[in-house]
Amino acid sequence: MATQAEFESAVEKSKTLTERPSNNVLLQLYGLYKQATDGDVNTERPSGFDFKNIAKWDAWKQQEGKSQEAAREEYVQLVNNLASK
Repeated sequence: MATQAEFESAVEKSKTLTERPSNNVLLQLYGLYKQATDGDVNTERPSGFDFKNIAKWDAWKQQEGKSQEAAREEYVQLVNNLASK
């Protein structure tokens, strides 16, 4: 499992990627980050035409039930894979 320090390092590394990931990958990173830091979704799904926040909420919701430790590990692995490309 990834330590908190490894996770924080990966968060910083994600901000300096040389190539911008696809929107799907960005949403996956967001969902894993929120699950790792906050746990399961704890807010209502946005409504109306707030498509950006709806997509982000849905990405987080997809991670529901995953432990914060597992989400941290997946986040670190994904960022490391993106950074090595």
